[in-house]
Amino acid sequence: MVKVIPNVAIITRLVLSAVIGGLIGMEREISNRPAGLRTHILVTIGSTLIMLVSIDGFFILGKGVLSGDPARLAAQVVSGIGFIGAGTILRTGNNITGLTTAASLWVSAGIGLAVGAGYYLGAIITAGIVLLTLMSLRVFEKRRLMSKYKKIEVVGIDKPGLIGSIGTLFAKYGINIKDVRIINNELHGADDTGMVRVLFVVKMPSSFDREKFNMEIYKLPGVISVCFSNPN
Repeated sequence: MVKVIPNVAIITRLVLSAVIGGLIGMEREISNRPAGLRTHILVTIGSTLIMLVSIDGFFILGKGVLSGDPARLAAQVVSGIGFIGAGTILRTGNNITGLTTAASLWVSAGIGLAVGAGYYLGAIITAGIVLLTLMSLRVFEKRRLMSKYKKIEVVGIDKPGLIGSIGTLFAKYGINIKDVRIINNELHGADDTGMVRVLFVVKMPSSFDREKFNMEIYKLPGVISVCFSNPN
């Protein structure tokens, strides 16, 4: 059987793609994203395998002579990876999350194809840029964007439905929740009822009426105090 790619090169390319996919997936895993380490490894190594089959397969069928276009099979990876990426995108109201993870899967597929084709330099440089973008620029982006957000601290009685009723009120005023953190300091009210402190990082609409909002939130059952501040 005629082969274009030696066995050593096949193993090297598959292992290299798994390593690169693992590095990108590890960053997504640390960021607690829906597609993490295993998903990115599978995407890159699968793309590499398809490229290898594309290159060797057309020569085997042609008995040593190129009998077709090797890029035709590999090209389906680019469109096919969109189905996986779509599964990581979530839309809640006006907020859309998962786009970066979907893009990282798409780029991982491209890196896998490059490795499978033996285009090592392009694959490695691209992987380095991807990791730099996901890790370093994320810190810069967070610091820049967080200046647009406010922090709302709500202290209330620890009872079922408290956070849900607050979230419903936020939605009524067009407040987008960026992050929620619940802190239970084991505080107790005058009648020894349990209390909870909830920290919301939110984005306010330009037409936000703070006075009206305060009047309504204090009417919610269980709400004791509300404090606005800028996030650190």
